[in-house]
Order: sequence, then C-alpha cells, then structure tokens
Amino acid sequence: MKMFHRVALMLLVLVSCVGCDQVTKQIVRTRLPESVAYSFFGDVFRLQHMQNHGAFLSLGDTLSGPARFAVFTLAVGAALAAMVVYLVRKRDIAAVDVVAFSLIAGGGIGNLVDRILYAGGVTDFLNLGIGPVRTGIFNVADIAIMLGAGMLLVRGLRSEKAGTGQGA
Repeated sequence: MKMFHRVALMLLVLVSCVGCDQVTKQIVRTRLPESVAYSFFGDVFRLQHMQNHGAFLSLGDTLSGPARFAVFTLAVGAALAAMVVYLVRKRDIAAVDVVAFSLIAGGGIGNLVDRILYAGGVTDFLNLGIGPVRTGIFNVADIAIMLGAGMLLVRGLRSEKAGTGQGA
C-alpha cells in the first residue's frame, strides 16, 4: 500500500473515530445526568452517564492521581504515538491492518482527549445485557478499540489457519 493511501486511510479512520466519540460524549455530558440509567428494549440497552477514572471496567481507578496520570495519560499517549508512527512508516501493510490499528489508535485517542480535558476521567455511557448479565459501561471509543482488536484477531486466526494448509 502506497504511503499516501495508507496515511489517508489512517487519517480518515482516526478523524472519524475521534469525532464520533467526542460528539457522543459531549451530548452525554450536556444531556444525561450522571448515574441515572435510561433503559430501552426490555433493559437490553441502557444509557447511563458515568465518569471512569480507570481503564476497562474501572481497573486502576484506585491508583493515586499521579500514578493514573503516568499510566493512563503519559504511557497510553506514548503507545498511541508509537502506533501512529508504525502505521505511517510500515511499508508492507494491508489496508485491513491499517483500518484495524487506526480503530485502536482512534479509540485510544478519543479516551485520551477525555483524560486531558476532564481531569483524568473518561465519559462512559453505554451498557448492554440481559438480566444480571451485563457489560461494563463503555463508550464509542471503546467500541472502536474492540472492533480493531477483533479485526486483528480474526486476521491472525485466518493467517494461522492458512499457514497450516487448511485454507482461509
């Protein structure tokens, strides 16, 4: 994939991810009171505004403020920068991998923007489940991260299967 096309695809995905994530979070911050749950479709889908100062499922939210800043802002920011540099410099990368890594980076950047602008907190608001079996509360950035990771996982499994002679 030529560098121009790779960078254009990466920027399209990054801007789309960060833009959608930030627009939805701004709507939630201005329209949904914190901690009030709105239930839809027989409680399968909930909207619930929460501020998450940790990572996935609030992991790390009990760390001290400086430790959270070091891990969730500085270290994550460095990892995201490295991912973007990798995408720009990697010459022999498939378009599907550019999209997958860009989804992960775009989701990470969306959450990083929140951490920088909102005192280390990330706005989460989506929750799915049936009865007592529920996901954690998440956001559009988290969906992008999981979608990108899922794409890489499927691609890796297909490559592994093709390598064993069983076809793709």
